[in-house]
Amino acid sequence: MALLHPDSRLCDAILRDTSLIPVIARFGVSLGMGEKSIATVCKEHNLDADFFVTILNTYSDEEYFPEKHLQSFCIESIIDYLTKTNAYYSRFQLPNIERHFMRLLELSGSESNNLGRVYNFFVTVRNELMMRIDSDHKQWFPLLQSRLKDCTEPLTIEPITSLQPTDAVEEKLNDLLSLIVKHLTGGYDINLCHAVIFALTSLLNDIRQHNRIRNRILRPVAISLQCDSPVISQL
Repeated sequence: MALLHPDSRLCDAILRDTSLIPVIARFGVSLGMGEKSIATVCKEHNLDADFFVTILNTYSDEEYFPEKHLQSFCIESIIDYLTKTNAYYSRFQLPNIERHFMRLLELSGSESNNLGRVYNFFVTVRNELMMRIDSDHKQWFPLLQSRLKDCTEPLTIEPITSLQPTDAVEEKLNDLLSLIVKHLTGGYDINLCHAVIFALTSLLNDIRQHNRIRNRILRPVAISLQCDSPVISQL
């Protein structure tokens, strides 16, 4: 897939990959951008076009992930973006999946299906993700920001060559989708079931990219700042 550049038209990027719609929304950019270039849209919204393009490419191309380039941006910008991403999960994506699930349960209502157990599993995953988001905002992000503020020497950031930590939320979302696809029984509303699956898949794909930035950008920064090991493990 061809990479985006500041002179690329934003509408073309969105039409090519509609999963970028929530990504641009986190930057405060709405649909209806006409045929403006990314550079023009960023200028109108007072955004760093290079950072904006790098994030879009990271989300639209699995093979694209320039650690050194991302590390060249202000770490505060990375934290701010991840903060907005967490807010999108908690305010929009998770409630949307919840609504679809509740409506699916309401319209299906068959005692022979296992939708109730599937929904309970979703609640477990949702609560775990919300706990991580809460920990980010109350502990990890503030600690990183505090250490960065106190740092008087240029950071020497070494790439992490060891295996990345396993993300429990990502694993459980995979398990949840597998449970629905392989083991859903009884009568259910097909359209609503598809809506749940597509919404869960969208969340899973988004979290995968979110975790790449956490693990390959923030973790090396945390190590460079000699943060405590619990912080490193959470990032």
